[in-house]
Amino acid sequence: MLAKSLVQDYLPDEVHQYISFGFRIIFGYFSSQMTIVIEEFEGFVHNEVYEAAEAYLATKISPSNKRIKVSKHEKENNYNVTVERDEEVVDTFNGVKFRFHNPRDLNSTLKSEVRSFELSFHKKFKDMALESYLPFMVKRAAVVKQEKKTLKIFTLDPDNMYGNYTEAWTSVILDHPSSFKTIAMDSDMKRNVMDDLDQFVKRRDFYKRVGKAWKRGYLLYGPPGTGKSSLIAAMANHLNFDVYDLELTAVSNNSELRRLLIATANRSILVVEDIDCSIELKDRSADEPPRESEESNDPRYKKVTLSGLLNFIDGLWSSCGDERIIIFTTNYKEKLDAALLRPGRMDMHIHMSYCTPSTFKVLASNYLEIKEHKLFSKIGEGIDATEVSPAEVAEQLMKNDTVDKVLEGLIEFLKVKKIQNEEEKAKKEEKELENKDKTTKGKDSEVKKNEVVDEQVTRNDRVDKVLEGLVELLKAKKIDDGQDEVKHEEASDINL
Repeated sequence: MLAKSLVQDYLPDEVHQYISFGFRIIFGYFSSQMTIVIEEFEGFVHNEVYEAAEAYLATKISPSNKRIKVSKHEKENNYNVTVERDEEVVDTFNGVKFRFHNPRDLNSTLKSEVRSFELSFHKKFKDMALESYLPFMVKRAAVVKQEKKTLKIFTLDPDNMYGNYTEAWTSVILDHPSSFKTIAMDSDMKRNVMDDLDQFVKRRDFYKRVGKAWKRGYLLYGPPGTGKSSLIAAMANHLNFDVYDLELTAVSNNSELRRLLIATANRSILVVEDIDCSIELKDRSADEPPRESEESNDPRYKKVTLSGLLNFIDGLWSSCGDERIIIFTTNYKEKLDAALLRPGRMDMHIHMSYCTPSTFKVLASNYLEIKEHKLFSKIGEGIDATEVSPAEVAEQLMKNDTVDKVLEGLIEFLKVKKIQNEEEKAKKEEKELENKDKTTKGKDSEVKKNEVVDEQVTRNDRVDKVLEGLVELLKAKKIDDGQDEVKHEEASDINL
């Protein structure tokens, strides 16, 4: 123990690592122990067994462990405990001891650390380890993680976009209070969405049986302020799924998009907001550059194409993960390519409409804590006659602490909003009429131009005919003159 302490205290970490590595090789020839190395990543994707071991071992830390790591975000309820480097954890399963060692990787760097666990046990228990112990550990870890899970929202980290793609996503705690109970939307649509989500998470075997990737696509469309973002948060809270907010304008090309996709976790929601204006998508039928040119420095190739996005949604790469939800939002559904909207890509289209009397009652219950009021009927009439978003109504409900004053203020707001709607509608119609007049004038001008051309052609046709007639006349005249000359010569001969 003294020698070990001296080595750890006085030898550099690099020397210590090489010595430990050498001793493991030497004693490995004579040992009856077998070691399974569990690395953090398998290619581009997270290793499920590594993540399970990390969560499971946090429940097996004993007093013999000298160093552990503890962390906690401000809004988290639980501490995150993990085993520190070079620590060993012993677990007993069916009377057999399994030892986990958390080594310091020789290839680790400050930029991208490579991590792993080494699981050691007697050789004769290899089948037990692979067929019983590891599956047990994975299932137990899933329960532990679900019990301690705190929702997070991930966004792209520009500093790590071109390094390890597993580090391209950075997260913060998602502490959004929205739920299906509080969200202001049509009650029937709300129930349909909840039922669809509940059915989706229960159908793992069904998706496998029919040969489809276990994913679901939702299109949220409607005017601004109608609750699209709140619905996403409500879906995340309902399912306890993390959210990945993908900004397509930050993605250079299709290859990068694929790598970011496989770096997302299972049981998550991938969101692309304002899909109609977040990126200019090329038509699939358009000529695209060769694939080998995709990574060149030519700015033409630094594009996410429509084909790339479609493959990202439901192509082969979309199957690299389970239990995933993809959500697109847009204010203008009609601007989207029809290929994006078909079932299998966007399976459910959810229209987030302007405020209705029923959604107003939900807002009144949330903000004012009332179910009924004498002014509700008048407010309902005003809402039916006005295009007003739930966000605008909610803003009015926050302007006063007195219920009567709030509702009276809302009635006045709806009157003003109705006038604004009518003015906007009149301006829109006037603009459409101007565009129509311009189009009509353009058509009339084209018609007149064509008439002038036709008249000129007609005139030209007439001139051609006149000239042709004159030529024929001259020819005839020449023949007549020739005949007269012959007759005159014959007469002269007779006189002689």
